[in-house]
Amino acid sequence: MKLLQKLKERQQRKRLKRLEKLERAPEKIRLRYPNYEIGTGTYGIPEVMEFGDDTVLKVGSYTSIAQGVKILLGGGHRTDWVSTFPFPRIIDEARHIPGSNPTKGDVVIGSDCWICAETMILSGVTIGHGAVVAASAVVTRDVAPYAIVGGNPCRFIRWRFEEPMRQALLESAWWEWPTEEVKAISPLLCSDDLDAFLAYARERQLRSV
Repeated sequence: MKLLQKLKERQQRKRLKRLEKLERAPEKIRLRYPNYEIGTGTYGIPEVMEFGDDTVLKVGSYTSIAQGVKILLGGGHRTDWVSTFPFPRIIDEARHIPGSNPTKGDVVIGSDCWICAETMILSGVTIGHGAVVAASAVVTRDVAPYAIVGGNPCRFIRWRFEEPMRQALLESAWWEWPTEEVKAISPLLCSDDLDAFLAYARERQLRSV
C-alpha cells in the first residue's frame, strides 16, 4: 500500500513539473482538495476545515493566498441548544439528532484577490474580485470587490480604486481572458497606469463586437 502511494505521489510530481507555473500552482491546490473549484494561476494552499457536508470552496483566477490562511466550511456550534457541545458528532446516543454542525454555506473567493497571512475565513462568506484581506483578519461577512479589509472581526479599511475605476475593472473581467493573452498583456497588469489597461480592454471589446 505504501509503495503504491509513493508511486502515485511520484507520478503527480512528474506531472506537475511538466506544467507551466500558472497552471502548476492551482493544480497543487486541486490535488489537495479535488472537490473544490480553483482558477488559473491561483497559488497558495490554505488549510480548509471540512465537516462532512456539501459546502465547498470556490476560488477564482490569479488570486494570491499567503501562508497560514484557514477557511472554515462549517464547524459552527448550536448556541440555541441547552449545550453547545456537539454530542451528535461524538456519541452514539445522540447521533440521530440533526443540525449539530451548522454552516452558513460555501466560501467563494473571487479573482485577483490577495488573502494575507494567517487570515481566517468563515463559512458563507464571499470575497469579491480584486479584494485585499489584511494579515490575521477574521472574515465573518462578505467583502466587496476591490475593498481592503482587516481586523477581528473584519472591517472595511478603504477602496483600492475610485468607484468608476472599480466598475471598469470588473466589466473588463480580464481574469477570464485566455491565458496566453493575459501573459501577453502582463506589463499592463503590472503597472499603475490603469488608463492604459482600460484603453486596451475597450479596444478589445470593440474587436469582439
